[in-house]
Order: sequence, then structure tokens, then C-alpha cells
Amino acid sequence: MKPTLQVRLSQHLALTPQLQQSIRLLQLSTLELHQEVEQMLEQNPFLEADDDLGGFDYSASATASSREEAGTTATSATAESGSTESGGDEPAGLDGQDFGTTERDDWENGTERDDFDGIRETPSAASGAGGDEDFEPQERSAHGPTLQEHLRAQLMGMRLSPQDAAAVHVLIESLDEDGYLDGALEEIVARVAEVLGIEGEEALDELQDQLRCGLRWLQSMEPTGVGAANLSECLTLQLRQRAPGAARECAIAIAQAHLELLARRDLKKLSAATGCDEATVKAAQGLIVGCEPKPGRPFVPAESLVIVPDVIVVKSGRNWKVTLNPDVMPKLKVSDLYAQAIRGQRGGGNLSARLQEARWFIRNIQQRFETIQRVSQAIVERQKAFFTHGEIAMKPLVLREIADELGLHESTISRVTTAKYMATPFGTFELKYFFGSSLNTDAGGNASSTAVRALIKQFVAAEDTKKPLSDSQIADMLEEQGIQVARRTVAKYREALKIAPANLRKAL
Repeated sequence: MKPTLQVRLSQHLALTPQLQQSIRLLQLSTLELHQEVEQMLEQNPFLEADDDLGGFDYSASATASSREEAGTTATSATAESGSTESGGDEPAGLDGQDFGTTERDDWENGTERDDFDGIRETPSAASGAGGDEDFEPQERSAHGPTLQEHLRAQLMGMRLSPQDAAAVHVLIESLDEDGYLDGALEEIVARVAEVLGIEGEEALDELQDQLRCGLRWLQSMEPTGVGAANLSECLTLQLRQRAPGAARECAIAIAQAHLELLARRDLKKLSAATGCDEATVKAAQGLIVGCEPKPGRPFVPAESLVIVPDVIVVKSGRNWKVTLNPDVMPKLKVSDLYAQAIRGQRGGGNLSARLQEARWFIRNIQQRFETIQRVSQAIVERQKAFFTHGEIAMKPLVLREIADELGLHESTISRVTTAKYMATPFGTFELKYFFGSSLNTDAGGNASSTAVRALIKQFVAAEDTKKPLSDSQIADMLEEQGIQVARRTVAKYREALKIAPANLRKAL
């Protein structure tokens, strides 16, 4: 082929480094943003924290620092221009507002242990329902001991030989956060032998005997059930502490060999397998339900259960207003010392580039929070009924609607609503929670899938546990409400809510 020259005219979008940084900051979560800020503070000498404004709490929990509004720096601007509210009075602030965490049951927040769904789970600290109103997560984090610290304190008060104490200490360090042994005893023996350089069959047998003796001491400590290898052993340890009787012996037999039958609520097979009558089996079930399947749960650090909101919704007259959470906003400024050092210099070279980089970083963080507030305010305007009546009043909403209203791309809305959280009077929710598909109604309108899931939860909560509702019955009840939902759709929503099927919800 003969080489030729051609002129071609085309258009393409070039992303500048500043625009790339803006997009990247927009999709970061609060924790990832704090890591990005820390890295930039280390790399760029022109960037520094503004200590006069209280600074940014760089801890992972990032909670409860100064709540003052800072309108004089770039990154602490309240971005009033992004708010759709005008005129009304300023909100009174956070004092007196009852903002909890997301109000969800054990099916939703994932606290229910998969091994056996018939055991009562106490709500986690992240649940806004049923919690202690006086609970202070940071106080617990600051003063509450961990499970290992709690057990070591008990070990110090026990008069054990140095060998037994060392064995218990090794086992304490081998516990997971739920209080279970992190692996079989043989695996722990192998790890300890490798660390200590123990070899030979006789020496390994001696080590195993020492750890087995230490395990008996560990399992005698509080909380009862700690040091178990599995759920069955954990329940058995707790049941042995109950008052003797036929119900206790039946419960131990069920815990050791028949948890699967208990999960299926198969009363007849349980009676046949244990040789107990129905009344005794029901009493045994009550004992098992009263056990704690995760003995280490009360010692889980509170900060790992807390979700810090990016925006806070407060009542403003008859409307709802979105304010940025100042606790998660970095307070940054350009260093005056370094800026003055290169002022007046011609072509500052690399230093001038670093100064410009610091300014762009501050501006991009400001733009990130302004965009989050704009999107959040638009969501609140579309979902006003939710803030008055709860999730049952949620309306259908898709990303495109918010994108068209704000003049942004749909992908930008997706980035903003991912891993960003909103504190509401009903709890703290991810921004994506407010979006949901629509279902047809008899009146010709649409119902949000979120509202339908809320109705399913209400139906299940009010059902007769002796005759739980099937998916078909729930679909019929929704149809009576004017919502057309197929049985398989009900099953999909029920599974998403982690609600067991009707046969597993049936009470013994």
C-alpha cells in the first residue's frame, strides 16, 4: 500500500489531573477520604491542617469533635448555595435531635449467627431499635475492656501453675471476636509448637495435654461459653450452668446433636430423637433461645459498629434541611510560611506546582462536600414522606431523576450515593437506600420496592407464629393493599430481608 497523509477532525474529552482528582475524591468513603488527606499532608508541604478550626478527626471512627460551623475556610464551607431551601430559619443544631443508627432488625443488620437461626440475637450497638437510650458508644470504647483483657484479668486472680497459666494465655490469644477458638485444638498445638520449636511426638503430646487442661480453665471463665470450638459446644457450656431438670437435659441433647431439627421446628422428630414429650421440648427450646451464641459480642469495640453520617437531616419549619456533618469535613489550608517563601519568585518551578496542587486539593474537597449536600437535599425533597412516616412511605426513585434535576451525570450520582450516609430521625442510612424500583398499584400509581419490603416486615412481625404466613399469602395481602406483587417477588424481598421461610418461622 502507498503511504498517504490524511487530516481528520474529531472531538474527544480530555480529563485534566484536577478533574481526575475531583472524580476520585467524590467516590471515596469518609474513611478513605481521611486516608487520602493524611497522605497528601505528608507529601505536600504547602498543605496543613487548620488547628484554629478544631482540625479533622483522623481516627477511624471520626466522631464527636467540635460541631461548630466553619464558614471561613474552603473545606469547611456549609455550601448553602447547594441547598434548595431559602428563607427559613437556621436549624437549632444537633442538640435535642435523636439521631440513632440504622433501625433494622437482626435479619437486616446481619447479626444473626448463620449456624442456627432459632437463637435470640440481642440487637447490636449499630441498631437503632431496642437499644439503651443512655448507651454511649465512645464511653464504652474508651473504658470497656476487650474480651482478651477481660479474660486476662480473670486469669490474674486464679492460682494456677506457671504451665497452666501459660496455656490459658495462649488460648486467650487464639480466640476470635465472637469468643470461639480460632481453629481446632490440634491446629493451635501445631502453631505453638512451630513458634516454640517443639519437635518429637512425646513433646507434642505433652503440649497438647497442657493446652487441653488450659482449655478447661478457660471454659470455666466468664462469659460462659467462651473457648468453644463451635456453636454446639458453646450452647452446651451455657446450658450446664442452668438449674438441673428434664428441660435442661433435653436442651443439652438438642444442642449436642439436633440443632438442625430445632432450626426446622420439627417438634415430632425432636421428641422422637430425644425421648422427651412435647412440653419438655418446648421448655428446652426456651432454654436454648436464652443462650448467647456469641459470648464475645459484648466486648466488640463500639467504634467498629458505628456508622458516621456525612450529612444530617434536621427539621427546618415545615421542611427538612440537609446540613453537612462538620465532624467528617477536613479543615485544611495552604501554609502561609511556605507560600510567602516563594511569593515574588519568578517561575517557582516545582514549588509553584506543589502550591497549585495544594490549592486544587482543597478546592476539590470543598466541591466534593457541596455535591454531596446538593444530591442529599434533592433526595430529601423527593422523599419528604419518609422523614414523616418512615420507610413505609418511601416513593420510587432512580438515579436518573436526581441527575436530571441537578444537571449532573448519572454516574456522578452513583458515586455520590455510594458509601455516603445520611442521619435521619429514623436512623442512619446509606444514600442509595432512598432509591428503589417501582411496582404497579391498582390505582394506576407506583409503589416503592422499599415500602413493599417494609410492609412485608410488618406482616411477618404481626403474624401468628403457630401459623406463619406463606409467600403466597403475603402476596395476597399486598394485593389487598392495592399493590400487585408476584409470589416469587415476595420471596426475593423476604430473602433480601433475611426472613426465613414460613416453615422455619413456625413456633414449636
